[in-house]
Amino acid sequence: MKNDRLLIGMISFIGLLMLSAVVLYFLRQGPQDYGPEDSPQGVVRNYVLALQAGDYQRAYGYLQEGGNKPTFSSFQQMTLQNEISTAAVAVQLGETQITADHARVSLTLLHFNADPLSRSWDESSAALLTLQDGAWRLTSMPYPYWGWDWYNPPK
Repeated sequence: MKNDRLLIGMISFIGLLMLSAVVLYFLRQGPQDYGPEDSPQGVVRNYVLALQAGDYQRAYGYLQEGGNKPTFSSFQQMTLQNEISTAAVAVQLGETQITADHARVSLTLLHFNADPLSRSWDESSAALLTLQDGAWRLTSMPYPYWGWDWYNPPK
């Protein structure tokens, strides 16, 4: 009988620890706010956050104006049809290289699998930006944050 109380106490303590760990995990997962847009890194960060939040109008505003820019409706349609699936990818921003009116932001894309037996992987890539009318605008991002036919003239 005494051993049963000890076992129940230990199991209760472990359960309480697990519950508090889950609560802390979700409390620390607060929403991320948009940051300043005065740097290439800020534009890339805000673009990714806007796509993840479903704020397509804001995300579209970060694209470079001009040649073969997708229309807003095609940008939104592509995003809504899950051709751009950002749910299983996280972005880590690296260093920025600025040359006159062009910038390159190094990125690490972290790909996650829903299958617990499969491994996650990361890939190195970059976002390219142009200074346009005093503001940084995206000219290229890696998949899944960019459409392959954006800014490419049709053949």
